[in-house]
Amino acid sequence: MLINSKVITDLEVVKRDGRKVQFDPAKIYRAVYLALNSRGIEDHPFAMRAVREVLAALPEKELSIEEIQTATENFLMRSEYPQVARAYIEYRHDRDVIRDQSMDLLHSVGKLLSRDKTVVNENANKDSTVFNTQRDLTAGSVAKAYALRKILPRAVANAHIKGEIHFHDLDYNPFQPMTNCCLIDVAGMLREGFQIGNARVESPRSINTATAQIAQIIANVASSQYGGCSVDRADEVLAPYAKINYRKHLADAREWVAEDRREEYAWVKTKKDIYDAMQSLEYEINTLYSSNGQTPFVTLGFGMGTSRFEREIQKAILRVRIQGIGKDRHTAIFPKLVFGLRRGVNLNPQDPNYDVKQLALECSAKRMYPDILSYDKLTELEGDYKAPMGCRSFLPKWVDPETGEAVNAGRNNLGVVTLNIPRIAIEAHGEKERFWKIFAERMEVVKEALLFRIRRCEDATPDNAPILYKYGALGIRAKDGEKSVTQFFRNHRATASIGYIGLYEAATCFYGAQWEENREAKEFTLDIMRKLNEYAAQWKKDYPYWFSIYSTPSESLTDRFCRLDQEKFGMIPDVTDKDYYTNSFHYDIRKKVTPFEKIAFESEYAPYTAGGFIHYCEYPKLVHNLSALEAVWDYAYDRVAYLGTNTPIDHCYRCGFDGEFLPTAEGFRCPDCGNEDPATCDVVKRTCGYLGNPQKRPMVHGRHVEISKRVKHMDLS
Repeated sequence: MLINSKVITDLEVVKRDGRKVQFDPAKIYRAVYLALNSRGIEDHPFAMRAVREVLAALPEKELSIEEIQTATENFLMRSEYPQVARAYIEYRHDRDVIRDQSMDLLHSVGKLLSRDKTVVNENANKDSTVFNTQRDLTAGSVAKAYALRKILPRAVANAHIKGEIHFHDLDYNPFQPMTNCCLIDVAGMLREGFQIGNARVESPRSINTATAQIAQIIANVASSQYGGCSVDRADEVLAPYAKINYRKHLADAREWVAEDRREEYAWVKTKKDIYDAMQSLEYEINTLYSSNGQTPFVTLGFGMGTSRFEREIQKAILRVRIQGIGKDRHTAIFPKLVFGLRRGVNLNPQDPNYDVKQLALECSAKRMYPDILSYDKLTELEGDYKAPMGCRSFLPKWVDPETGEAVNAGRNNLGVVTLNIPRIAIEAHGEKERFWKIFAERMEVVKEALLFRIRRCEDATPDNAPILYKYGALGIRAKDGEKSVTQFFRNHRATASIGYIGLYEAATCFYGAQWEENREAKEFTLDIMRKLNEYAAQWKKDYPYWFSIYSTPSESLTDRFCRLDQEKFGMIPDVTDKDYYTNSFHYDIRKKVTPFEKIAFESEYAPYTAGGFIHYCEYPKLVHNLSALEAVWDYAYDRVAYLGTNTPIDHCYRCGFDGEFLPTAEGFRCPDCGNEDPATCDVVKRTCGYLGNPQKRPMVHGRHVEISKRVKHMDLS
């Protein structure tokens, strides 16, 4: 393309943050068109003329944003639409103000004090009315503003503010060198002992003590990082301590019980101990508050053990959850339960633990958890089997170079940066070549952001988080006097996550809203995933960290990215006009498909999302039709590795209604008796990867009607 002898494709623009990008005349056109539109003027030829004349006025050299904006303003002021110049200047001024406010401490704290809903309702499991949460939110507001102004690289801060990327958890990192989620090395900590504060804790001598210690470990780990934490293979970890209980009861039986009843006596007592221990763990976790003002985001993985102790622990976990907590038997929000399925263990009727699978189905239908892991598919994707860290972040198989042994327990994630893919598709204006050029530019910023995040984590010392680095939660125990934590992260031991959002909207920009059956369109979305993986693989070669592709749990990001893109590009049908972006690779929630169709559609993305993912299916009430749920679980087994069940489990304690409550402007209402009192209702929705009670802690905009609509696109899609 030639304009005034300038080859547009050879021109570069120096952005405010110092980056050089290819010049894009379409941005001038869009800015002028929007300024015209704001004054009620429809004049496409004028916008095209603006591009030509602005280019003619620019020097034939490397351009700056300021030069382009000045040339545009000069043209508009001399044109037949001088009023449009004012609109353009006001728009640029407003964008500068927004950028400055994002980095202003007083403005950031002021939003919190004024109860801005984008701040106080950002996290569905944080109750912003309590003091410790308010203190955490205050500190977070300061940390975000300071990080954007003083800490983050300029290009990263600018891209985050504009909504091109999202630097997650800015309220914690980089202000502090905190890490994200982890698989706690619970087995090692229980076996070798640990220290919390001034107390040295020895190895437990019963399953009851073991679960009490686990609760303390969880509380301290959650206070030393900002992401979720998981107890992997809980049944197998706790079985040795249940055996200690059994041996004690057997010893008592030898003194007091007839010989032919001793083993029966010991086993009955042990089963009671196991149930009590798991019930205590459930209650303790749900009554814990970490230092950041929320119940620890903890996941319990189980289901692979086949000994009688392991089986009994599995059944106790499920029965305790089915029973509910408190006198009203509310659905427990935490821990998230993840049940493993495996051929030869529990998948089919002939398997030894098939009865436990039936109990898991009942539990899922009544309490929405457990979600399920498919052993064979997960091993295919990750190299071996393990629970997710928190709600969905997965570790790849990693072999310790010093021992030659595969290690999962004690490994962790260093943080997430998410790419706004719909934004790139909008800016491409239907041109694939333009899409990939912008994509490449944005990925350079993502890399810079992740590397900064990682290196900030390495600024920590073992004394900053003793439970993680000195007492075994992250597997390795730093020696006395050791100052570096790099051994916990390097040699690809830790992961760093490249998040993404909105494959549906990206394809819609090119192929229309009904693209799911269009093979070319789907290949385009798969190409995006392949390209993300290519970047991750290259960065993994270049740096000593495992970069992985992560299907971001976009609780508030579905709203934030879309809101920013609405402001910039206006209402685009089936893209920005929905007020949300579809989470990761999920099927458009507005279309009615069967669980089997949804799983089949999403399964093709599985090989490209190993850093974090989850699939969901929506069901009616299934308590009396467990065979239908089992059919979906079995169908999913060889297709997807991680599947959640979403079914209505709201309960009214006045009339006994079970099902789905109706959303109102202030909360939720029982459809049978009209009850709206939160004290006598149990309303549970899946918000992000975890369950939440939106009636008590509303999300995003705070209006429950919106929550009822939005809760589906957050992850359920």
